[in-house]
Amino acid sequence: MSLIKEKTLVILKPDAVQRNLIGEILKRFENKGLKISAMKFVVGTEEQCFEHYNKDDEWFLRKGKGIVADLEANNMPVDREPIEYGKDIIRNLAHYMTAGPMVAIVLEGLAAVEAVRKMVGETEPVASDVGTIRGDYGLDNYALATIDDRGVRNLIHCSESTDEANREIKIWFDESEIIDYKTLNEKMLYDVNLDGIME
Repeated sequence: MSLIKEKTLVILKPDAVQRNLIGEILKRFENKGLKISAMKFVVGTEEQCFEHYNKDDEWFLRKGKGIVADLEANNMPVDREPIEYGKDIIRNLAHYMTAGPMVAIVLEGLAAVEAVRKMVGETEPVASDVGTIRGDYGLDNYALATIDDRGVRNLIHCSESTDEANREIKIWFDESEIIDYKTLNEKMLYDVNLDGIME
């Protein structure tokens, strides 16, 4: 696959939908030159969310140990095994992502994965730079999410690599839902000779 045809997955999470940010976020991607190859309103299931985040017991245990250390450092009770605290991270994310409708999107374009990641910003909204989607529209942080025992509300998901994008797209879309088409924008961006531009 060429870099020009690279695809990535974006999910506008329930907080983005509820805050009426769909159009604003889509406009940013389109203005960048990325093409929407598929898009739909979805209400995710817990099973889809666990498959989407694709974490193993090693990850759950490592994260859980960190949570236990934080609890102990703050003289808070530890009432479960570390692995269960680790699984709570994904359980809380699944609860958040199934709380309302989301918009699942396949974007396509030159180095789409990297371009989208830069536009979206850091996972924690308050740590994201101004000018990124999370930096401009998000206020939540990890500390508050931990205190509230919930997933961080960070508006949007984007794939971290092309392999991850390919795996995640299959969770949310059937291949028949992804449309292959050309836009005039692509000619301006990628046609070396601008053939036919004056026709």
